[in-house]
Amino acid sequence: MDDVRKVAILGAPLDLGTERRGVDMGPSALRYSGLDERLENIGLKVEDFGNVEAEMPEIAPVRHEEARFLPAILATCAQLASRVKHIAQEEGALPLVLGGDHSIAMGTIAGLNAATGPGGVLWMDAHGDLNRPETSPSGNVHGMPLAAALGACGFELEGFVAPPWVDAGRVALVGVRSLDPGEKDLVRERGIKVLTMADVDRRGIADVMRDALDVVAGPGFVHVSLDVDVCDPEIAPGVGTPVRGGLSYREAHLAMELIAEWGAVTSMEVVEVNPILDHAGSTGQLAVELVASALGARIL
Repeated sequence: MDDVRKVAILGAPLDLGTERRGVDMGPSALRYSGLDERLENIGLKVEDFGNVEAEMPEIAPVRHEEARFLPAILATCAQLASRVKHIAQEEGALPLVLGGDHSIAMGTIAGLNAATGPGGVLWMDAHGDLNRPETSPSGNVHGMPLAAALGACGFELEGFVAPPWVDAGRVALVGVRSLDPGEKDLVRERGIKVLTMADVDRRGIADVMRDALDVVAGPGFVHVSLDVDVCDPEIAPGVGTPVRGGLSYREAHLAMELIAEWGAVTSMEVVEVNPILDHAGSTGQLAVELVASALGARIL
């Protein structure tokens, strides 16, 4: 990331995609944990562009149980896509989007596609987020954004081209340890690269990350979508959907450090930090540390 000196922070305080309240406070928790100061301390120029607007569950209509609150989610994602496109095209900055639940990734990726054309996505998550409305056990849209970005859900954002916004051949998932049957089907149908925690156990995080970065490399954007639940709940208790057996503290930092050394990432988002479930702000602080490592922080 040595050639990227300007980072544009943009919050997306959306929690309509999940059943548990609290992730709408994620952007505030990350800011409160000193994100801008941490990034400035490693030599980056940081500008905070505030938040996009998001509806509250008490007001937004559910409409369909197969994809709950979908119209309101897509409206927020369309706002986000427009802001991300502007940051990438007009500001010459690296968009750093703070969630919110993972459904915001639809907006981030649509905006990046509008700015540069198709690109690659490194999806670091305990889950695949590859459900479609007809395969989702819960109807929660935060389990669908990657499938939507691949054009598998039929979702569209007003003012933007219909998906796919990313090529399945340039998507790599890392740290996965929970996939629903419909997600496994889509992985096989689209030939998506999935590197599970079993791969991390067998091969080590460094080898897994090199494999993933080879997959996402190429023209256009290269986006890192970091769901903090990729980390083990012992170090990241304040997340929307924790799953035991995730990345350790050092594995997570090494993954981010390898991203920084690679030097080709053009955007990043960090999602699913839930301060209500956190312990003394530890998950927000961890997320800030991981973002800093991905953007160039070094031990020495």
